Amino acid sequence: MKKRRLSKLLALLLALGMIATACGGSDDDEASDDSDAVEVVDDAEEEEADEPAADDSDDEEAMDEEEEAEEEDDDVEVLNEDAAEAGTEAEGDVDTEVEATDVERQQGGDLILGMETELVGMRPWDDTCGSACMNVLTAVYDKLMESTADGGYGPWLLESIESNDDFTVWTGQLRAGVTFHNGNPVDAAAIEAQFPVQQRGSQSSGAISASNLVSVEATGDLEVTWTLSQPSSAFPAFLSRAPIGMVFDASGIDIGLIPEGGEEGTPEGFDDWSQAYNEAPIGSGPFVFVSRDLDNETILERNPDYWMVDRNGTQLPYLDSLSFRPIPDEGTRLDATLSGTTDVAHTLRQGTIRDGRAARDGGEDVILYEFQGNNVGGGMFNNLVPPYDDVRVRRALVHLNPQDQVIEALGGTGISLPGTQWFSPDSPWYSEKAASAFPQFDFERGVELLTEYVNDPERSDGKAAGDPIFAELSCPPDPTLIAAMQVIEQVWSSTGLVELELTQYDQQTHIGYALGADNGFIGAHTTHCWRVANDEDPSTFLNQALAPPTAEVAAANGLDGIVSPLNWSNYFDAEVFGWLVAATRTNDFDERYALYEQVMIRLAEDVPIWFSGHTATAFITDSDVQGLNSWELPDGTLGSGLPNVEGRWGQVWLEG
Repeated sequence: MKKRRLSKLLALLLALGMIATACGGSDDDEASDDSDAVEVVDDAEEEEADEPAADDSDDEEAMDEEEEAEEEDDDVEVLNEDAAEAGTEAEGDVDTEVEATDVERQQGGDLILGMETELVGMRPWDDTCGSACMNVLTAVYDKLMESTADGGYGPWLLESIESNDDFTVWTGQLRAGVTFHNGNPVDAAAIEAQFPVQQRGSQSSGAISASNLVSVEATGDLEVTWTLSQPSSAFPAFLSRAPIGMVFDASGIDIGLIPEGGEEGTPEGFDDWSQAYNEAPIGSGPFVFVSRDLDNETILERNPDYWMVDRNGTQLPYLDSLSFRPIPDEGTRLDATLSGTTDVAHTLRQGTIRDGRAARDGGEDVILYEFQGNNVGGGMFNNLVPPYDDVRVRRALVHLNPQDQVIEALGGTGISLPGTQWFSPDSPWYSEKAASAFPQFDFERGVELLTEYVNDPERSDGKAAGDPIFAELSCPPDPTLIAAMQVIEQVWSSTGLVELELTQYDQQTHIGYALGADNGFIGAHTTHCWRVANDEDPSTFLNQALAPPTAEVAAANGLDGIVSPLNWSNYFDAEVFGWLVAATRTNDFDERYALYEQVMIRLAEDVPIWFSGHTATAFITDSDVQGLNSWELPDGTLGSGLPNVEGRWGQVWLEG
């Protein structure tokens, strides 16, 4: 991986003003020239490095840190260079290079993508959407902003955006002439009409709270004004993600506002309009929804009226259709691509990447588009459920987590970096102090802490002194995940202090179990395998993940109304939350870094979650699949490639 550069973050951190961008793309709008696109948020977005799409040579993977360091411009200032270099790179930790290309793009063709799971739903405001789901949503919906290759953001449906001096009011100008798939205009009124829906959305409500958004107003035909209750220097980052950044048609229907049980005019067979919309989504994206056969296939077709053209003036998208097939078994999914049944295998598993590399090196005609960033695997404790409300138990079990063995069980030895925090060692937000504070594997110390809790007559779980604690270690039924959980099970059980039950649920059930909608959003889980973080601005995920998890917690801390169902671990610390809020009230990078470092150190002390390794991800594709690492914003600025294994399918083409 390449170290992410401070200069690539300064766009938002130094800029309060206008993002001036050209509408459309041309040969003169080179992706490497972003002088006329002041990127609005320091998002620490992924830089990819692997073989170029047109050349699957293994030579690109041999670049080491010294070669990468020589590539850096002399005038580029690297943040906290010692800390960034402190993380040992895994031998196989190689990212796909993000690069512009002028090769001829071919139009037409049908592409089939094998996904790790069925998407939960197609409502950006309401459905818990992981990587697989985002691949579908990004094809159907446009976003207001997009992530760029140099770690910032640029306008997508917006042409420009600016803030007032204290980051409490943001004003954006939309592109003219854009329409939804049903022909309705994408104008300021349409953006305003989304807001009541987003306020009630199970996902978007958390993003609204985290971003301090209080109102969205059409202040002109194409002018939208977002007003915040508190300053947020990172607000445009929220406009690049699904909950409040993806644009959908809310006109003519009161999505989510009709009471359950329906009323006159509700589509037959549905309880409310929100449910109906989930079966017929309306965006303005490059592809139009055709059908969804649950657990089998979701089909999209080319939007013939799509507004965007490429740098050569060719209307997008190139493909005629996209099909998404959930194939939960990793081996079956990879085999489907190797056999030609599908064109792309989507994976967030180290073992599958290893198998994909072996297939490529053995002569299979495939390309691996790889990335490993901040997203880190491990697990979480339910901090509101005894005994996990006691830090002694959490720290004990983290000390009893043999990271290297877990990574090996996942197939990630030599590929995945061990995790100590929400940021990877090559992130500008990475903290060596937090890494040093995170509990390392220490069997004796783990047993000591656990024994102290177990023998405490006032232990929180109400069991008798000396009785073992109970842990349900839950994870989806992927073979590598099962193997990893079995490693942890063996160590925890060997103490004689943990009564352990391993459970397996499909990914949708797994997410719902953690969400706990039927249990006051506290969740019934105790210990739960999980992935956290991404390469967006830290505020976009940390503020939601660490906000008050329940109304009771919020009220007890004087934060009435500030509740996040996305606080999966149910951990809350008022001081931590204060640091997170403070980080959105400044555009000074050093100040923000210091605040996030304090957060990471506190999390290393309180350990509401545990880490295995950073998530290696990849699209493993037939060699004809091109463009995943070369997509561009409307002004020609190079996009971020494939962060979170999310393709921008509107600019993917089939060669040959």
